[in-house]
Amino acid sequence: MLKSAGIRKTVMLTGDADAVGKKVAGRLNLDQAYTELLPADKVDRVESLLNQKSEKGTLAFVGDGINDAPVLARADVGIAMGGLGSDAAIEAADVVLMTDEPSKIAAVMKIARKTIRIANQNIVFALGVKFLVLILGALGYANMWAAVFADVGVSIIAILNAIRAMQVKLPDMPAGSED
Repeated sequence: MLKSAGIRKTVMLTGDADAVGKKVAGRLNLDQAYTELLPADKVDRVESLLNQKSEKGTLAFVGDGINDAPVLARADVGIAMGGLGSDAAIEAADVVLMTDEPSKIAAVMKIARKTIRIANQNIVFALGVKFLVLILGALGYANMWAAVFADVGVSIIAILNAIRAMQVKLPDMPAGSED
């Protein structure tokens, strides 16, 4: 599911035993797994992964424990599991998933992309209308009502456009889906 959302590489960093970590990584179809890591080892691995990524790439880390807090803070995007996560992990994270379902990361990405797209539309629309009214006003074609529309009317239209972000259609995820 993450691959279809545009995630190119998935890596697991865990303090669990090697056999357990490799088995979980295999079931989740992850690209790499590093096991038996101490908190400092996780930070070192994240630093290494940050150095490997492209300039436009983003490194996200998902964690839930107090040992994950330093890595959550260091990653480009820290995602904490809020339901069972420690307070330190939740405080260090940029995003908190309250349901402890990693499969929700794809939904978060879809919502974020749509929100950014709508915000960009609103900025272009608002600046375009205000610039047009400014030019028309300088040429003597726009009156006070045009200026009011350029200010208040554009704000109302932008708010109505932003409401669309609440209508994101999320894919149906089967119960217990964790990939």
